[in-house]
Amino acid sequence: MEEILAIKHLSKSFIIHNLDKQIAALHDISLDLREGEFVGITGKSGSGKSTVFKCIYRTYAPQKGSIWYKSKKFGPVNLAELSERQMIYLRKHEIGYVSQFLSTMPRTTAQELVKQAVLEMGYEEDYAEREANIMLEHFELDRELWDCYPGTFSGGEKLRLNIARAMVKRPRLLLLDEPTASLDHTSKLKVRELIEQLKREGTTMMGIFHDLEFMENLCNREYTMRDGELLDLEV
Repeated sequence: MEEILAIKHLSKSFIIHNLDKQIAALHDISLDLREGEFVGITGKSGSGKSTVFKCIYRTYAPQKGSIWYKSKKFGPVNLAELSERQMIYLRKHEIGYVSQFLSTMPRTTAQELVKQAVLEMGYEEDYAEREANIMLEHFELDRELWDCYPGTFSGGEKLRLNIARAMVKRPRLLLLDEPTASLDHTSKLKVRELIEQLKREGTTMMGIFHDLEFMENLCNREYTMRDGELLDLEV
């Protein structure tokens, strides 16, 4: 398998200006990820897990280090230095991100949100609607909610919608930040089914989990974060 992601000596700090204080979040993180792998990361809250993902997705800009990604369109690129225009393209077409929280446009229905994710990749209207419906049905989101605004949804419904919106694109690299945090057992199984399907189709994934049972027999490699450092675990 070829390498698709290579994080080299990544460090990130946050500055609290009113306290004139700097908090170190990541210390010299290095990690290689091969195509089709699923890498799981565990660790206590505040240990730096989500910060790694947000640096990959470029929500955060790292202070030090590089994040080399093998893009289908651009070839090998350093995500830490990529232009904003190129990064937006990768988010639309190649790199997916699922967080615990759903950020939506006002007056946009659940069905439109998932459908828009497919349309922005360049597909036709009919195909986008069909794929959106398949995904919403998979996650058993009540059909009465498809034409509703997600602001009224429960936490579990919002999370299922967020996962559907990211997975419907079948991205080359998918970042899963606590994708099962507020889901019931049945919904967790639905997430696992899609993760296993995406693995078979060749999607490369990194996942943050507190649910260790969910990770069993799913990950190729497993790590834990502790005080901003990445520690290797044997699977």
